[in-house]
Amino acid sequence: MVPTHIESEEVYDYIVCGGGTSGCVIAGRLAEDLNATVLVLEAGPDNADLENVHMAGGWSKNFDSDLDWNIVTEPMTAVDGRQVKCSRGRFLGGSSGVNGTLCIRGIKQDYDDWELKEWTGDKMFGYMAKSETFHGKDWFKAEPSVHGSSGPLHIEPHDLAPISELVRDSMVDQGLPYHPDMFSTGETPHGCGDVPRTVHKGIRSTAADFITKGYRRENITIKTDVTVDKVTLSKSSSDLTVTGVLAISKDGTQTEYRARKEVIISAGAYCSPAILMRSGLGPKDELAKHGIETQVDLPGVGKNLMDHVLCFIFYEVLKPGLTNDHLAYHDNAIASTYQLYQETKSGILSTFPFGIFGFARLDERLKDVPLWRDAPRAPGRDPMGLTPSQPNIEFWNTELYGGPKQFTDFPVDHKHAFALCTLLFNQHSRGSVTLRSKNPLELPVVDHNYLADPLDMLVMTEACRFANEIVMKGKATRDVVKGSWPSDLTHHAFTKREDWEPYVKQQATTCYHASGTCAMGKLDNPNTVLDSRLNVKGVKNLRVADMSSIPTVNNGHTQMVAYGIGEGAAEIIKEDAKTKA
Repeated sequence: MVPTHIESEEVYDYIVCGGGTSGCVIAGRLAEDLNATVLVLEAGPDNADLENVHMAGGWSKNFDSDLDWNIVTEPMTAVDGRQVKCSRGRFLGGSSGVNGTLCIRGIKQDYDDWELKEWTGDKMFGYMAKSETFHGKDWFKAEPSVHGSSGPLHIEPHDLAPISELVRDSMVDQGLPYHPDMFSTGETPHGCGDVPRTVHKGIRSTAADFITKGYRRENITIKTDVTVDKVTLSKSSSDLTVTGVLAISKDGTQTEYRARKEVIISAGAYCSPAILMRSGLGPKDELAKHGIETQVDLPGVGKNLMDHVLCFIFYEVLKPGLTNDHLAYHDNAIASTYQLYQETKSGILSTFPFGIFGFARLDERLKDVPLWRDAPRAPGRDPMGLTPSQPNIEFWNTELYGGPKQFTDFPVDHKHAFALCTLLFNQHSRGSVTLRSKNPLELPVVDHNYLADPLDMLVMTEACRFANEIVMKGKATRDVVKGSWPSDLTHHAFTKREDWEPYVKQQATTCYHASGTCAMGKLDNPNTVLDSRLNVKGVKNLRVADMSSIPTVNNGHTQMVAYGIGEGAAEIIKEDAKTKA
């Protein structure tokens, strides 16, 4: 189809490219100024009628469909040439509508390490709290001072299944003390606790709530099923200024929208660099491959791709009633489970099937390993670049059999299973995002380069060994698990770290925390794409504000960081608008 070009007369103060987590926050906050007009361009549909968005337990039904960007990595050498599916939400609200609902902020030092005055740990924790309205429960010992009470994002603690209570007790037994609200306070690098979720009264709360429902203002225009191709640029003397964007609607119509003040790209770590590159803003040699004229040579665009590598370790449970498998996989249980949700917004479909969580430091476990012992390190830091206040890894358990869609050994024959998940922090390996072509409807080329650095593999394998010890040696779990699920695996017998390397190569997958591909930083660093106020270097009136903007990914999960970036970006844009006025 040859696009039909329309020169639009539509002019807005701000154009937000991408209606995902950060983009919706930015649009909603900018629209608080009723004199400002805001346009949101989203590639997918509205989420209002998408049941499997609002019903958190239906999350995986959105994948491998037109509600998913369906991005798959290139084959990655360090994981035996495997490719990994990197699903992303392709609808209003973006990945806030398909993620694990987890509110894990990380540690304040994570953000202080960016060394940017606009994005300190205190400021980021404040931004994250601003987005939320926290709803407590009688059993949950919250730290009220760190939670928000007036944001559009409604969050609450998760009621644990029996298996999660046992895993928690085994974590404590194996040296991870219990700190209930540690994932909100950001003060515990070695312990376990409960995680608030972006679910309230059985309904998932998403970023789209910032511009819909009670926050839909007349000065916000939302256009769905519209893919942003590139920004439009005007050059006068030595200044390059963004004047609007070129976008393609579902029927192939190509339309130019104009911006009086700014364009904000919030299309995520995979698509934001692609928009920049199609606009001629990126590595000169990469743009030349696709016949794109370079407007500003920015070598860092699409580089510095980070994620948190994740590994599921499955176990069979000997006793019934500990996991929730009987509510999902046994006989026709899912039908009554679904009916329960329809009638009362309760049951396992009303939440996400993850249980208790833990952070851990691995200094003592690795101190005698030559690779760790002899690795270079900065003063006060370990070989991964972390201080003692920051965790090396994260653990959590599933409350039934479940994980990425490649895991299909469902316990349908009245058996019971769960996984203990292991996640790697502060990986050294870096990947890239490049263009497949200059066609905006073609997906970019993504190479996460997982576990390419030997230190990454060392920490990940030791973490899996620790996770296995929690289950197989922990007093609360060791007598209720048979061992591996399915039974042909033997990881429960692994005692050496080296035993885990083949398993990790086979099972390593994404935690959907892609970040860093349009990183902000010091202006004198040639690899940074943005300044500390999210302005694209060498261009006026253009910012990138989403998870692609961060220099290094936090040691936690990224949902709340995306909200924090959105809140911080909106404040900065408002401040700068006053300066320009």
